[in-house]
Parts: sequence; C-alpha cells; structure tokens
Amino acid sequence: MIAAYAPGSVSNVACGFDVLGFALDEPGDIVVAEPKDGQGVTIAAIDGDAGRLPLDPARNTAGAAVMALLQRLETIRGVSLTIHKGLPLASGIGSSGASAVAAVVAVNELLGRPASLDLLLACAMAGEQVGCGASHPDNVAPSLYGGFVLARSANPPDIVRLPVPEGLACAVLHPHFEVETGVARALLGEDVKLRDAVRQWGNVGALVASLFNGDRTLLSRSLEDVIAEPKRAPLVPGFYAVKAAALAAGALGCSLSGSGPSIFALASSLEVAKHAGDAMRKAFAAESAAGADLWVSLVGRQGARVIS
Repeated sequence: MIAAYAPGSVSNVACGFDVLGFALDEPGDIVVAEPKDGQGVTIAAIDGDAGRLPLDPARNTAGAAVMALLQRLETIRGVSLTIHKGLPLASGIGSSGASAVAAVVAVNELLGRPASLDLLLACAMAGEQVGCGASHPDNVAPSLYGGFVLARSANPPDIVRLPVPEGLACAVLHPHFEVETGVARALLGEDVKLRDAVRQWGNVGALVASLFNGDRTLLSRSLEDVIAEPKRAPLVPGFYAVKAAALAAGALGCSLSGSGPSIFALASSLEVAKHAGDAMRKAFAAESAAGADLWVSLVGRQGARVIS
C-alpha cells in the first residue's frame, strides 16, 4: 500500500493566463494505491468531497489518470485507489489536478517506478481532462514538479521549470463558495485587444526574468493581469477590497488563483505573507458573510511525493 501527497497550486499567477503556475506547500490531496485481484482500476473510497465525486474510475480525475498510466505502461495489473481530498472542490487551487498527480505518483511507486516524470505529467493531464473538461498544465505541472513552472505548450506538454527566489511566500484566501472553471472561462471570450496582449506579454517576460534574477521589485511590477482578472473579479464579491488589503500589508502582488474564487498574494517572506493573509481575511469578512479559509506557506519547492 503506497500513499502519495500532491500539493495544490496557484495557476495564471496574475499575468500568466494558462501558462504560469506554482506549487503550494499545503493544502493538498492524498491518494493511497494498493494492488487488487484482477485487472483495471477501482476506487474504493473518497473522503473530504461530501460525496460529490464519482467512484467510477472512468469519470474520476484520479481514476482516469491511473487508467491512462496503466495503458501507457501496457500493464494489466489491478489497482485500488482511496482518495483523501484536502483541497476544496472548484476552489481555483488545482483540486482536480492534485488528485490526478497524487494518484499516478502512488501507482508508479507501487509498480516499481517504471514511468518518467514526463509520462506521469501526461497521464495526470489526461485525468484532469476527464475530471473538469480541460487539461491545464499550469496546475498539474507545479503540483507534480514543485516550484514555479512555465507551460510553453499543453499539447504536447512542454514545461519549463523556473527558479524560486529564496524566502518567497504565499497567502491564499479561499472564500466558501465555488466558481466553475467553465463559467469563468466563458466570460473571457475569444478576442483580446492588441494593446492588452502586448502589456500582458511584457508582464510575463518580466515575471520570468524576476524569478531568475531574484528581483522582487520587478516581480511586484509584473504581477498585473489586464486580460482575465477584470472580467472574472465580479465573480468574487469583495475581491478588490481583499487585493487592496494585501498590497497595503506589503504583498508583492495579489490576484485570483486560477478562475477563483481563491485569491493569492505573493510576499517576499513568510512573515509578510502572514501579515498580508490576516489583512485579506479581515477585508473579505467586511465584504461577505460567506466565510473563508486561509493558508500561508512558502512557495512549495517540493511537488508530489510518496509519504508512506
């Protein structure tokens, strides 16, 4: 019996829509894999999802990812999965991706590690495709690899791993409601004004440069989204108040995590991230009675791993 943990992730990272992401230290999902008689994949149990996720492996993110892995490895081994959800559903911090990643890492260990990280990534993306209707490497890749990633291409996956400046930390506020990715994506439309595209490209390039140079001032200037955030922010009541509070508390930048409703703030140290997180929680409480969770941690340098 093998248990693997995969952390949640922040995708888009303001300016990097569908191409930038980084891993959190926590929260995350745990998947336990064990051999079973016969062939194929069985999901024995799921907890932490309030009974909402399917036990049919072909319709479950983790199950579909493992089915893809067994097919690619051309093995007829039978595998049973138990999924422990530590990430809230439809939260914008890579819940479906983390389940898929934890599952393929656990099963790969169970089989004696025959698969490369690149193969695990492809199979996890196939699982996420089943789970949420699209495969987003900017969530799956940081959950698997850890740290910051640039997804240059999704099909085929072409992932560039980026450095994480020492001490870089993150606060994530998760309001207690859901934003469906499909709904949030539909708000964006298909067209982008040229001036907005040019500004966004400049921010993405500068953000990547700031990670290599450890230039926190440049990183702060780059955490600007002129394309997705203005259209998605109305889905999260109090978003602009939370963002203003984070910046006033010393955060380098603040934006939606993925399609929301979670809001992330990057900070130069864990102490500043804690201060910003407290300010974000207070600002949200003043705007909404929905309640919210808060996680504060260093940017997760370590991705998915076997824990037992």
